[in-house]
Parts: sequence; structure tokens; C-alpha cells
Amino acid sequence: MMNEPILLQAALSGFDDLWSPRIVTRVNDYDVRIAKVAGEHIWHVHENTDEFFLVLEGELTIALRDGDAGTDRSERVVTLPRGAVFVVPRGVEHRPSSAMGASILMFEPTGTVSVGDRHDPIPDHVDATTGHALG
Repeated sequence: MMNEPILLQAALSGFDDLWSPRIVTRVNDYDVRIAKVAGEHIWHVHENTDEFFLVLEGELTIALRDGDAGTDRSERVVTLPRGAVFVVPRGVEHRPSSAMGASILMFEPTGTVSVGDRHDPIPDHVDATTGHALG
């Protein structure tokens, strides 16, 4: 990674793929990723790491399932407008979505797969990746 300023809007204009994060830079052992999103992602869980979201443009909704798999789990939804941050705690099943489209920034440990450790079947519009290089 180069040690130069990165303009996030310019980086976002460099790709169109949805649900396919790009690695902007690294901080210690974490990737700083950006992504364009629209429609629904899939229900998934990151068993060993929290997931940080910052909405750069648009609005992101994150559905959350509390409780253990196989039990009566309650669902709740958080809505993140532009400029909002939210952390999904490790082990919490969640499904991000955006009805009108959004641009987001995420912090995740390097090597974290975008569909988590446990997930629903992966549709064609979701990229199961540890992040792609910018450019």
C-alpha cells in the first residue's frame, strides 16, 4: 500500500461492482475497505471479529438476529444514514441491505471473508472475498 492520501470518492468512482469490497489501506492487522451496496446481502456471522460500518453515502440497513442458532431468535433492524457508524458484535448473525444504494467503509481484520464464517447460500450478486485491491 502506498503512503499517500486516498480520496474516498475517487476510489469509489473506480469500480461499479456491488457487495465487492475494495481494500483502501491497512491499519496494523486490519483492512480498511470500501464498498458499493444495493439490495440485500446475505445472513451471515463473523464468529471471531466485530464488524465496523461507516455510511459514506446513502443509507444502510442492518438486520440482526439475537440469540443462538436453533432457538427462538428475535430480529431487530438498525438504519444507518449517511455519516452513521455501527458495530456488529462478533457472533451476531446479520444481513446488511440498502434499498436505494449506499457507499460504506468497513474495518475488518485482514483476511476476513465478506460472507463471514457461517452464511446463507451465496447468490450471484454477492462477492465472497477477503477484499480486492483498489485500481
